[in-house]
Amino acid sequence: MAKNRLAKEASPYLRQHEDNPVDWYPWGPEALARAKAEDKPILLSIGYSACHWCHVMAHESFESSDIAAQMNALFVNVKVDREERPDLDGIYQLAIQILGRSGGWPLTVFLTPDQKPFFAGTYFPPRDRYGMPSFPQVLEALHDAWQNKRSEVLAQAEEITEAITRVQAVQPKGEPASDLLERAARMASKRFDDKHGGFGNKPKFPNTMALDVLLRRSVEPPREREAETRVKRALTAMRAGGIYDHLGGGFHRYSTDERWLVPHFEKMLYDNALLARLYVDAGRAYNEPKFFEVAHDILKWVAREMTAANGAFFSTQDADSVPKGTKDHAEEGAFFVWTPSEVKTALPGDEEAARVAAQYFGVTEHGNFTDPHHEEKEGEEGRSVLHEAMAIEDVAAQLGITADAARAARERAIRAMHKWREERPKPFRDEKLLASWNGLMIGACAEVAIATGDTAARAMAERAFEAIEQTLFRPDGERLRVMRAAPPPGHTGEVKIAGYLDDYSFMANAALDLYELTGTPRFADVARRLVRTAIALFEDPAGGFFYTPSDGEALITRSKDPYDQAIPSGVSMMALALLRLFALDGDADYEDRARRALEPIASAAIQNPLGFSQSIIAFDRLVRGSTDVVVVGAGDKARGLTEAVRKTYVPHRTLVAVDPGDPATAAAAPALSGGKEAKSGAVAYVCRGRTCSPPVADAHALAAALSPRSA
Repeated sequence: MAKNRLAKEASPYLRQHEDNPVDWYPWGPEALARAKAEDKPILLSIGYSACHWCHVMAHESFESSDIAAQMNALFVNVKVDREERPDLDGIYQLAIQILGRSGGWPLTVFLTPDQKPFFAGTYFPPRDRYGMPSFPQVLEALHDAWQNKRSEVLAQAEEITEAITRVQAVQPKGEPASDLLERAARMASKRFDDKHGGFGNKPKFPNTMALDVLLRRSVEPPREREAETRVKRALTAMRAGGIYDHLGGGFHRYSTDERWLVPHFEKMLYDNALLARLYVDAGRAYNEPKFFEVAHDILKWVAREMTAANGAFFSTQDADSVPKGTKDHAEEGAFFVWTPSEVKTALPGDEEAARVAAQYFGVTEHGNFTDPHHEEKEGEEGRSVLHEAMAIEDVAAQLGITADAARAARERAIRAMHKWREERPKPFRDEKLLASWNGLMIGACAEVAIATGDTAARAMAERAFEAIEQTLFRPDGERLRVMRAAPPPGHTGEVKIAGYLDDYSFMANAALDLYELTGTPRFADVARRLVRTAIALFEDPAGGFFYTPSDGEALITRSKDPYDQAIPSGVSMMALALLRLFALDGDADYEDRARRALEPIASAAIQNPLGFSQSIIAFDRLVRGSTDVVVVGAGDKARGLTEAVRKTYVPHRTLVAVDPGDPATAAAAPALSGGKEAKSGAVAYVCRGRTCSPPVADAHALAAALSPRSA
C-alpha cells in the first residue's frame, strides 16, 4: 500500500498514520489552499503518540478503507501532533468546550476553509455505541450541513471563533492580596478527596501544582495542619496505587478510578518532572525519606527509559503494547499488568518471593483490569495492575514469616519481575525532544540534586541542558521547539517550529535551577538571554504575554495561554522567571512585567485554583517576596552553609554562591552580592525584602533562620 504524505514528517505520531488510506495532510499551506480551492471543510484530527483512544480511533476508522473513502471525498483531512503544535491544540480544545463538550484526545474538529471551527468532538466509534453516533454518521451529517445549511454553519463558526477570543481575555479585578495563597488553598481543599487523596473523583489526575499550593500553605505561618495531612495522603496514595509503576519507577498519566488503582498507562515526561519535584519538596518539608525515594525512582526511570544518546529527554511512553507471545494488535497496559502464573514464571525456584509478590501487589486469579479490546478466552486468568494491596507487615503475618523476610522477598520479586517484564514487547516511545518538557525535567533533576546531593541527578540536568542548547538553540538566539532524536531515513530530524512561550520560560527557569545548583554564572546569563528574547517575541504591549511569537503563523486568534493545566502555563512560568531574575538583579522592570502578566488573572485564580495553581505560586512570590540566601566563601569553607540551605524546604528560595576569588560569581547576582563581605571563613546572609540578616557562620543557625516561622 502506498504511503500518504505523513511519511515525510518527522513526528512519530504523524508517521504512525502514514499507512492509513486517509489522504492525510500535515497542517500547512498546502492543505489550507486545497480546502479553499475546492470549497471543502477541513477535518482536523489532533492527538499524540502515547494516547490510547487515538490508537483506537485510528484502528477502527482511519484504517478502514470505507471510512477513509468517505473522509477523502467530503473533507480535506489534516493530522496534527499536539506536542508539536500546542498552539493549534489549545485553540481548538477551547472550541469543543465552548460547544459544551469535554475536551481531550483524539480531538476531532471540523473547520471552514479559513480555519474557523463549526463542530468538534473527541473519539467517535465506527458504529453507534457508547451513546455516541458513528463516525460515518457524523461525517455525512456535517457534509450535508456544509452543502445545504451553509449560512448556519458559517454563523456558528463565527460565533465560536469570537467566543474563543473572549474566553482568553481574562479581565483584571483588583490586585492580589497577601493572603492569596491561604485563600487559594482553602478553595482547593473543597475539591480534595479526603478518603483516597487527590482532587475530585474519577478520572483522577495527580494535579501536582494544586498539591504544591497546599504544600506551601502547610509550611507558611500560621501552619495549616490539614493542608499537610492532605498532601501526605495524596502523595502516599499515589505511590501505593497502580498509577505508579512499582517495578520500573515513574507515574502513568492518570487513574480511571478514584482509588488510584487502574491507570491509563501512558507515561509523560512532564507529569514525572512535576511529580519528582513535588515529592522531593515534600520530603524536605515533612522529613519523609519515602518521598525522596519516589523522586529518585522517577529519575532512575528517566535515565533508563527516556534519555537520548545526547542526554536530552524523550517525550512519552505509550499506553499500548503487543501482549507477549502474540502477534495481535497492541492492547492498553499489556506491558504492565500481571497474572498469577506470570509472577511464578518470573520467580522460578523462589516460591516465597512469588507468594509475597502476589499478596503485596494484589495479583489475583480474578484480576482488577479489563481492556475492552482484549478478547478473553475461557479459563483465562485475570490480569492485575500492581499496587500496594496490603502493608508488608500484614503480608508477613498472613504467610507466617517475619517482616524482614517479607521485605527481602519483596525486593527479590521486584528485581526478578522487572527483569522478566523487560522481555515483553515494550510500549512505543515518542523520541521527540521538546524544549519545554525538557526544561521541566532538567529543573526537577536539578532540584533533586540540590535537596539530596545526588550526583547522578546533577549530571542528568547538566547533560540534558547542554544537549538542548546544542540541538534546539539556534546560533542567533532563536530556538526550535522539537527535534526527533532518531529521525526517519532521509530526514534531518529537525522540525522547523519556532519556540512557544513555554519553551522559553521553562528553559529559563531550568537555567536558574542549574545556577542555584552549581553556582555557575553562565546559567544565570542564559536565563537572562532567554527572558529578554521572550519579552521581544511574546510580550503584549497592553500587558502579559502571548503564547505564540510575534512573527509566528497567523491563526484565528493569538492566544495568551492563561491556564495551568497538565503543565504550567507559559505565562505563570515566565512571571516566575522574571521574579527570580528580579531577585538577582534588582531590576524593577522584571517585577513590573511579572505583575502585569499576573494581575489580569488574579480573581480567576482564586475562584479556580486547580486551573491556575502555578500562577498562584508566582502570585505568592510577587506579593510576599522571596527568601534570598547569599553564601560568601570558597570551596569547603562554604559547603556546610550551602548544604544547610539546600536541605531545608524554603518556598520562593533564591540561593547565590559568591566566591571572593571569582568576581564573576558576584556579578551574576548584583542585587544580592553587593555589600556582602567575606570573612575569615564562610558566612551566609538571609535576605527578605532587601533586608538582610547579620552574617551567619553556623549551618544549624542558618537552617533555623530559614524556617518560615523565623520570617
